[in-house]
Amino acid sequence: MKNIANSGRYLKYFLFCIGLFLCIAGLVAEGLSVTWSLLPLVLLVTGIFIMILCLGFIGGFSKKFWGRRSTQAGTNALVATLAVLVILGLINFLAIRYSVRIDLTETKLYTLSPLSEKIVNNLSQPLKVWIFYLDLDPEDKVLLENYRRQSSNFEFEIVDPQIKIGIAEKFNVQSLGEIYVEYGEKKQLVQTLNTIQGISEVQLTNAMEKIQRDRPQSIYFLQGHGEPTLETLEGGFSQAVTSLEDKGYKVKPLLLAKSTEIPKDATVIVIPGPKRGLFKGEVKALKSYLNKGGSVLLMLDPETKTGLEPLFKDWGIQLDDRVIIDASGTGGLLGLGPATPLINNYGNHPITKDFANGISVYPLSRPIGTVSVEGVDAVALLVTNENTWAESNLNSEVNFNPDEDIEGPLDLAIAFTRTKSQPQAKNNKPSLPSLSPSSEASDKSKKPNQVTETPKPSPSPSSEDSDKSKKPNQVTETPKPSPSPSPEDSDKSKKPDKVTETPKPSSSPSEDKSKKNQDKDKSETIESKMVVFGSSTFATNGWFEQQLNGDVFLNSVDWLANDEEKTLSIRPKQQKNRRINITPLEAGIIGWMALLIMPLLGLISAGIAWWRRR
Repeated sequence: MKNIANSGRYLKYFLFCIGLFLCIAGLVAEGLSVTWSLLPLVLLVTGIFIMILCLGFIGGFSKKFWGRRSTQAGTNALVATLAVLVILGLINFLAIRYSVRIDLTETKLYTLSPLSEKIVNNLSQPLKVWIFYLDLDPEDKVLLENYRRQSSNFEFEIVDPQIKIGIAEKFNVQSLGEIYVEYGEKKQLVQTLNTIQGISEVQLTNAMEKIQRDRPQSIYFLQGHGEPTLETLEGGFSQAVTSLEDKGYKVKPLLLAKSTEIPKDATVIVIPGPKRGLFKGEVKALKSYLNKGGSVLLMLDPETKTGLEPLFKDWGIQLDDRVIIDASGTGGLLGLGPATPLINNYGNHPITKDFANGISVYPLSRPIGTVSVEGVDAVALLVTNENTWAESNLNSEVNFNPDEDIEGPLDLAIAFTRTKSQPQAKNNKPSLPSLSPSSEASDKSKKPNQVTETPKPSPSPSSEDSDKSKKPNQVTETPKPSPSPSPEDSDKSKKPDKVTETPKPSSSPSEDKSKKNQDKDKSETIESKMVVFGSSTFATNGWFEQQLNGDVFLNSVDWLANDEEKTLSIRPKQQKNRRINITPLEAGIIGWMALLIMPLLGLISAGIAWWRRR
């Protein structure tokens, strides 16, 4: 009986510890969950209730018990412990709800690029990434979690293809490590994992962008005028072509000399640094393509004759053959000369709005100018610094000559948008305009196949002017009036010398208003785009991966190809290889230095210090 009484005495302390444990478990469970759920709430309330109950029964709330020094010390320790736990719980709660991550890697390896964030945030429906792999690397899981934090429409699942055979057959999985993106009814293979290569943000973001395209888009590179090749050669565009294909574009060469028509599937025409001028038929085809709402990317090097002057006149483009010189010395930081300006000043345009103060490099570039043209909107994309100028004489020492050179800042690239109204195709059977009652009555007296003669009226100035406008080289008497001309005939009679026609007697204000409305309905607004760079070298192999060069080129193509701006930003960077390649002998020396030489140096130093003290 005595043992039972002693055990009952300590039972309330044991229950108090249980209540404290339940409170801690409830706080931890709530911190790990996204929102408050039933389980953490039940644990917390139950723990608090048990603790209060135990405190009430300990000592029967007697004054003797609470007056003890041990009770006061224990209570203080308990309150301090609970306060620390509550503070830690609040810190944990705030850390999870408002987490701050700092990525100190050079290429921001553990942070999503602005383009990845923009594409995930703009998902219109759920997108799921399926990883058919057994043991995913923790870094890959962190990358996928970064995507999922951006949007609730992004999901991922790691699947063992040997267990979930049905899902593997649905995606036609051929080997372990394949990653697929599922978006609605579409499925896209991203990459295949192995022990060396993990999940690539570049490939995953490109796959997400590609699967959201409604239709394939074709980018044509003009060839046949000395343009750099699209192959993997020095000075070629293979890196740019590969990046476009990774984003879902179809890249094709275009020889307008063989066919003077732009292909119907052309989304963007790229003219990459021609060395010789284009033929008149090619220029005419480009003008017709732009008049129909096409998009063209021009990259023109200095001291080249393009033959595109008629096109430039329509768009208000002025090319300068002088070469931009950068005397600020910033290019020396990258081992570049003054003929390679560095740009960190970008215009307010969707192509460059996310670049901030990033750097892009443009070797051997020319300035681009503009003149005002009705319906054409021009926005500067790349602006040089104040220490630049356009040099006219490269054969002598490069110095600014105010009489021949142009002082900076200079525009190196400009984006153009042209909006014009174009009448729709007319039908073979023109529709009759709505006329007033008086005009209808006059028309009823005229048959379609019969001309009614009227007495010759006395000549009037208006009728003579009207006749002269029709036959400027012939003077005739006033002819018999013919039936009222149609709107098409009246338009044909208007000449550049602004001859005023005599108004039709049968017309009324309501008729003129209805004709204007019909003309307005028959016209449609066509928007065409063009981006002009004063350099083509910046997008060639080797230069394409320098700083923001590739982003400038790809954003320009994206803007020309799409009406939306959701894919214009800075693309993810490839992880740099930081491995040190050493020989087995060098590896052995480093190993022995770590095991023997460094400890021996420490022992020798300690021995010398001991000997001196002695």
